[in-house]
Amino acid sequence: MSVMIEVEALAKEFVMHNQGGVTLPVFSGVNFAVEQGEAVILHGESGVGKSTLLRILFGNYKPSAGRILVRHGEAFVDIASAPPRHVLEVRRKVIRYVSQFLRVIPRVTTLDIVKDPLLTRGISDDDATSQARAMLARLNLPERLWGLAPSTFSGGEQQRVNIARSFVDPSPILLLDEPTASLDAANRDVVVSLIDEARARGAAIIGIFHDEAVRDRIATRRLDLTHFKKAA
Repeated sequence: MSVMIEVEALAKEFVMHNQGGVTLPVFSGVNFAVEQGEAVILHGESGVGKSTLLRILFGNYKPSAGRILVRHGEAFVDIASAPPRHVLEVRRKVIRYVSQFLRVIPRVTTLDIVKDPLLTRGISDDDATSQARAMLARLNLPERLWGLAPSTFSGGEQQRVNIARSFVDPSPILLLDEPTASLDAANRDVVVSLIDEARARGAAIIGIFHDEAVRDRIATRRLDLTHFKKAA
């Protein structure tokens, strides 16, 4: 199997410029690689930097040191040092960040939100609509909601829209930050199945799951960030 993402000597600390330049260390010396079909679950107590690491891998945070090599076609791009336009291109084609919060443009309908990744990839509107409808139905979102904007939906309903958008056309690398947190048991099972199917197609997955049963079902291995905790 091919390595999809490789992290080398990664470190992060936050500098509190509005508090006299106080430095808050998070972690240092993080090294790992994830191959196609793997699901690496980030482990460790609150504050070890699990969500911070996912945001760094996606390019939202700049690391203090280290490299993040992401397979992009036949080459690797270092997310830590690549210019913004290259990071955006890698995101568009290779890597997707799935949080537990849905952030969308107001008044855009649920169906349009879910089918947008397919349209971006050049799939026809008819096919994209059909696939989006099938995914929303699989996640048990009532059809009466598909033509509405999800801004007024419940937390669990918004999360299912978020999952539908992310898994209707899963990227080669998926970063999952508590995607099942707001879901009931039945819909958690659906999401676990979607993750398993993405892995079977070769997706490399890095995730945070506080539900022990979900972790056990998804993980091919765990990465304990406690080992990389940087002392203050």
